[in-house]
Amino acid sequence: MVLVNPNTSTATTAMMTAIARRTLGPALPVRGVTVARGPRMLTDPDALRAAAPEVLAAGLRATTGGDCAALLVAAFGDPGLAELRAATSTTSTTSTTRATSTAGAAGVRAAGFPVVGATGVPAAGAPVAGIPVVGIGEAALLEAAAAGTPFGVATTTPLLADAIHARVTALGLADLYTGIRLTAGTPERLSADPVLLLDRLERAVRASAERDGARAVVIGGGPLGEAAEELQARCAVRVVAPIPAACRAIARLLTA
Repeated sequence: MVLVNPNTSTATTAMMTAIARRTLGPALPVRGVTVARGPRMLTDPDALRAAAPEVLAAGLRATTGGDCAALLVAAFGDPGLAELRAATSTTSTTSTTRATSTAGAAGVRAAGFPVVGATGVPAAGAPVAGIPVVGIGEAALLEAAAAGTPFGVATTTPLLADAIHARVTALGLADLYTGIRLTAGTPERLSADPVLLLDRLERAVRASAERDGARAVVIGGGPLGEAAEELQARCAVRVVAPIPAACRAIARLLTA
């Protein structure tokens, strides 16, 4: 599996990749990649929009080596998720193999399909079609709302509150959504102080449960991954960490 970090912080990529590896274990190797350019943090809608084409480019590059079983978009706003799904769902390895046997490699290239060898394995340099593509935002929200559970979101990015609400609505979960709780302090300041970040996020989680009635609280951010894991042990309410939620979604898709 390839984890694509939509911000340009390689340290964040390493942290999120480590979480994914702990979640999936040795059965599914995880490789982390960082987008080539863009902001070091995605804190507003403009940053999400700017990240989308970089995620698409990084994701497609990651599939060309023939060793990518799935793609994980590791930002809570899921930038580039729809574009990656569209780009990798146009065909399947099976249909491509048939096309190669009847039309030849040149015809397959002309049709826009990836070229495969006699075994059905995509050739090096060809994007893989039909692989699972999962975003941490979508996966975490769906996991939190499973079985009709009322859920909220705790996060550090107030400028993305409307985008998060829109995502909840688009997924058909608005009737279960208890709202968003935001931490005090700027995202930049909190990211530089892990102890303060954990304290402020814990307050937000508790408010979501005690004041809003949430029975599950999603931690809204890939860079908040380590804090999310710690909060699962510190809070009575169920805390949904987005990177493990996305890994579980990918594991289900690969075994379906």
